[in-house]
Amino acid sequence: MGSCTIRLMPARPSPPAVAAPLPPRPTTSLPGGRRLGAHLATGGGLVRAAERANAIGADSLQLFSDNPTAWRRREALPDDLPAFRAKVAELGLGPLAIHAAYLVNLAGPDDDLFERSLGLLAREIAVAPAYGARFVNVHVGSHRGAGPAAGIARVADGVARVLAEAPADADAPVLVLENSAGGGDGLGASIDELARILDAIEGRGVAPGRVGLCLDTAHLWGAGIPIGTADEVHALVEAIAARIGVERVLMVHLNDSKAAFGSRADRHQHVAAGEIGADGLARFLTHPALGHVAYYLETPGMDVGYDAVNVARARDLAAGIRPAPLPREALELRGSRARAAEPA
Repeated sequence: MGSCTIRLMPARPSPPAVAAPLPPRPTTSLPGGRRLGAHLATGGGLVRAAERANAIGADSLQLFSDNPTAWRRREALPDDLPAFRAKVAELGLGPLAIHAAYLVNLAGPDDDLFERSLGLLAREIAVAPAYGARFVNVHVGSHRGAGPAAGIARVADGVARVLAEAPADADAPVLVLENSAGGGDGLGASIDELARILDAIEGRGVAPGRVGLCLDTAHLWGAGIPIGTADEVHALVEAIAARIGVERVLMVHLNDSKAAFGSRADRHQHVAAGEIGADGLARFLTHPALGHVAYYLETPGMDVGYDAVNVARARDLAAGIRPAPLPREALELRGSRARAAEPA
C-alpha cells in the first residue's frame, strides 16, 4: 500500500456556538461504504436515540446498556427494546456497539474489583444480542502498579473466563478492547502492548474472531503515537498490519484531542478542531486498509447539537473538505452528558 497525502479544500462556513441547531442531513458517504456512528444518550428512550442517529446523518450508534458509572444493573431490559430493534432495522443502522461501563478494570490486582469487573462485563455481553449489538467495547484497564506483565496476564485470564461462559453463536457480539492514552498505569498504550494482550488471550484458548481492537484516536495521540499527518497514519496502519493484523481492528473512536501529544491524557475535542487536526483524521477515514472498520464519534457537546456538527465535519474530511474553525465556546465544552451517567 502506498502512502498518500489528503488534499483538503477550503473551509465551509463556521457553525454556531454551543447550542448548535440541526444542520441539513449530510448526504456524502464514506469511501467504500464505511459506517459512521456516534455515541448517543438513551435517556429519552432507545427509539429516540435511533431516530437522532438517522437525523444527524449517522449510519450507526454506540450506546450504554445501563448506567456506566454504577455496579448495579437494572433487573429487566428496557421495555422499548423491540421498538428500538424495529427502528434500527427500518433506518438501516449498524453495526451497533455497546460501550461497557467505565468501572470495568480487567487488568488490576485487586481480586474483588476484578471479580466485579468480570461480572459487569459478562452482563454487557449477555444483553448485547437483545440490542442487536455487534460489538461490546471495553477499556483494557489499569494494572494499578502491578506492572504491564501482570496486568496483561490478568486481562487474558479475565477475557478467557468471561467468553468461556458466553455463547459463541451467530448473535454473539465481538469483545472489542480499546487502547489507552497510558495515564494511571493504563494498559494498551502501544501497538506492542496491544499485540501482547491479544497474544495472551489467544494463549488462553480464545478464538481470534471473538476479540478485536478499537483504536481511539485521542488515546493514540495522548499515548505519543504520531497520527497528525496522512503519512503518520499510514505508518501506524503498517505497524499494526505487521504486528497484529489490520483485520483485528474493528472499531475506531474518531475523536480529536484537547491534550498535548504524548501527555498520556484523555481529553476529547471536536473533529478536526484539536491537536490532531484534519489531515490525520481524514486519513483514518479514507485509508484503504481500514475499509472494514466502523467509526464512532465521542466528541463534546453531543447533547447540545454538536453530534450533528461532528458527523458533518467527519463526512467533510472524508470528502476532502477542511471543516471551518469552531467558535471558542464550542472548544471549551466539556465531555458530553451523553457519555456520562444515564438513568438506570
